[in-house]
Amino acid sequence: MKLTYTSKSLLRLLFLSLFIAAPLISATLITDDDSLKDPDPEKGLKDYYKKYFSIGVAVNMQAIRGEQAKLVIKEFNSVTAENDMKMGPIHPKENEYNWANADSIVAFAQRNNIQVRGHNLLWHSQAPSWMFKDEAGNNVSKEVLLKRLKDHITAVMTRYKGKIYAWDVVNEAIDDNPDVYMRNTLWYQIAGDDFIPAAFRYAREVDPKAALYYNDYNSENPSKRDKIYKLVKSLIDAKVPIDGIGLQGHWKLADPSPELIREALDKYASLGVKLQITELDVTIREPQPRRAPGDTSPVVQPYDSGYTASIAKRQTARYESIFKIFRDYKKVITNVTFWNLSDKQSWLDGRGGGLAGGAAASSNAPPVRRKAYPLLFDENFQRKEAYKAVVDFK
Repeated sequence: MKLTYTSKSLLRLLFLSLFIAAPLISATLITDDDSLKDPDPEKGLKDYYKKYFSIGVAVNMQAIRGEQAKLVIKEFNSVTAENDMKMGPIHPKENEYNWANADSIVAFAQRNNIQVRGHNLLWHSQAPSWMFKDEAGNNVSKEVLLKRLKDHITAVMTRYKGKIYAWDVVNEAIDDNPDVYMRNTLWYQIAGDDFIPAAFRYAREVDPKAALYYNDYNSENPSKRDKIYKLVKSLIDAKVPIDGIGLQGHWKLADPSPELIREALDKYASLGVKLQITELDVTIREPQPRRAPGDTSPVVQPYDSGYTASIAKRQTARYESIFKIFRDYKKVITNVTFWNLSDKQSWLDGRGGGLAGGAAASSNAPPVRRKAYPLLFDENFQRKEAYKAVVDFK
């Protein structure tokens, strides 16, 4: 049977289909960019969130000078040294310390009434080789390694005692493999897992007032989340001084899901510790499909369309969703820190746009520079639409 439609019946069908689809369309749009209010030019992120938690940013020497410094001062009330307090840069040789850059960052913060997060006291990456080797090039004993660790922590924390309110004491000690607990680093190979409680105890001895954190990436992934929980619970049960967990927050437009973020926050908070989001950024880059086993063909990078309007809209919605979660957990989250100041320079740009999880996971990222555009300020240090979504709340 052949069906025919009049103009009037077609219009009715079109109206009916739009009426049915409208709720579905609106439900998928978290944010209508046109409805966002323009931020108060006199206020910064720290002012919007003064009743919630401090807002921080990772800085290098460029970020505490000139126009960037003005932006840091206006927007943030906490800073983290991006690299200048890590073991390798600050303590390259056993009897040599490079204090200059770290001193400058702390002095900048103090002049401008900004708090400082210390990052970090122990990490397998950017750790100097002398820490693990004797004069013959062999691994040192567990006792020697822990003595060197204690000397390092004592020297660094003593210099900045009373000037740094929180430290990432141990960074990224948990393995990414679901079937492996501890990352097989030289720390672990030489000292087993004893280096972790030792580091926290050394830190508390030096500065009893500083908050001490375990920090890691992919901390929302269920298998890794459960291992981080296991580690921190074991420290608490053993009366090791630990005050909180740092979730790095190197996230993507759709991963991790809001549900996984909330589940992780709930699980960690159940331990009675404080939580901080320590290295937040949201790359626009999407993971590529997994390669088939044995596929040795050259990696072909997808077409780079740049920071388009559609991508900006997705990133804006993502940031709105993330900060809604953070505000919901204001009783346990005490700080949110962005990793870098603006899209002009992100650590992710040199790592395929940030397709790896954390710094330690980035070693296998494609060796190609692709802009990640992961932050709230654009390449000209102007507020993006995502900024509006973060501050436009009641």
